[in-house]
Amino acid sequence: HFVFPRGRLGALAGARRRGPLALVHVDGHSDFRHPGNYDPDSMLGAVAGMDLALATGRGEALMTDWPGVESPLVRDRDVVQIGERDGRRPDFAWADVNDTGFERIDVFTANEIGPPAVLERTRQRLDKRFWIHLDVDVLDEAVMPAVDSPGAPGIAPDDLVAILSGLVSDVRCIGMTVTVFDPELDPDGRHARTLVGLLGRLPFGR
Repeated sequence: HFVFPRGRLGALAGARRRGPLALVHVDGHSDFRHPGNYDPDSMLGAVAGMDLALATGRGEALMTDWPGVESPLVRDRDVVQIGERDGRRPDFAWADVNDTGFERIDVFTANEIGPPAVLERTRQRLDKRFWIHLDVDVLDEAVMPAVDSPGAPGIAPDDLVAILSGLVSDVRCIGMTVTVFDPELDPDGRHARTLVGLLGRLPFGR
């Protein structure tokens, strides 16, 4: 049950020690909550939902600064965000993500243009080694409900495989984190099999 953002950031920080790094953030959410866009006195002070903000240097130094690594871990212009589903809502809480230098391909655009065009837009932004962060809640909740924050719409499994395959087969891809599957929401294991089957179709090391 991979839920602790510090661990996700730790993998990114470890990769960052080898030099500048880009990030492809495939997630149903922006993960862009930070002290500049919410009131800490009115909301639980957890780091969940803050991963991308922290990775780009927004937040407490305890979570943004890493030994032996220049902060931020990733510059805004080196971020591609794919699959976020809430940004078009009028009550979207972290709307300042729209003012960043991220290349943002939300779920509606991704589903409209298709995997080849998503990959083309992503590759146009990438000019260095990159890390992939995959949160499986980018899948529609009808396909993958065993996550902490299910939602709809999502990227279809075959389309997600196509996008990820194009990324992991790129020689500049150095690794991938996968979150946040919740086995407690999958008592018979069917959704775990869906996830393992999806990941098993990716051409790692080929």
